[in-house]
Amino acid sequence: MKAKQIFVTGYAKLPQGITAAELYSVIAVGLVVDMGSGDIVEADCSLVTETGRRFVKQIIEGKNMKDLELITEEIRRRYFGNAKKAVISALKMCAEKYQAAVAEDFNVDS
Repeated sequence: MKAKQIFVTGYAKLPQGITAAELYSVIAVGLVVDMGSGDIVEADCSLVTETGRRFVKQIIEGKNMKDLELITEEIRRRYFGNAKKAVISALKMCAEKYQAAVAEDFNVDS
């Protein structure tokens, strides 16, 4: 892992009555992001099925944190699981943490 890559996480409450909510109360999304470019190098989430995790990962990886709206729109169009809103909320939390980390790094280096 390169020094300018960071790991950010986001969490969101899952809807009641779905398998994931029976196992976990929240969904977690974790991203490895290049601080300088905003490129998402690696992504993971805590969906129950490997297929679901892999599908969400394929949507997110290789995108840029600056394109959050494009990522969430793609999830809205392509992901029809019950955790859709939770995945999007967790991604937004990741974006907020990324922006805070970039601002903090900028202030430290100034």
